[in-house]
Amino acid sequence: MYDVIIVGVGPAGGSAGLFTAKAGKKTLVIDNGKSITKRAWMENHYGVAEISGPDMVELGKEQIKKFGGEILEAEATNMKKADDGIIVETDQGEYKAKHVILATGMNTSLGEKAGVKTKPGTEPRVKTIYDVDADGKTNIEGVWAAGTCAGVSMHTIITAGDGAKVAINIISELNGERYVDHDVLKS
Repeated sequence: MYDVIIVGVGPAGGSAGLFTAKAGKKTLVIDNGKSITKRAWMENHYGVAEISGPDMVELGKEQIKKFGGEILEAEATNMKKADDGIIVETDQGEYKAKHVILATGMNTSLGEKAGVKTKPGTEPRVKTIYDVDADGKTNIEGVWAAGTCAGVSMHTIITAGDGAKVAINIISELNGERYVDHDVLKS
């Protein structure tokens, strides 16, 4: 049983996975290799001169693994509620977690199949998004959404921040108190 399963390893899912793994939560990130970020070139990230989408995704995966998170190369095909969490079905088997974050970019089909409510998208070319509250929660207990599929701007720096926000909200819920992750320079 995982604390958190994240579907998608673009900036939103990768950032969420980095925060949950670094917080010591048992984390599984499912990557189907179809992140739209893999086609991007970015020169608009604060603190980063420039980076290709493929390099960003790979760097994110390495950061997640550094803190003990797992990466599964698989296609998530369905989700269903279990007594003590959510089961994510993939083409590689089933995995269970207390919380699931959908970070599926422009694709909402997985959540829709499982009954997650959607609404019209707000970004150009994004037709449908998950209907989430300010914390990132969907209508299904334990299922959250982050990034473009949750209605934030497609810009990778913004989706990464949204993934971090949702992860911090889940970590806070799991810990029973507000979680803050601030590292300090070592002297």
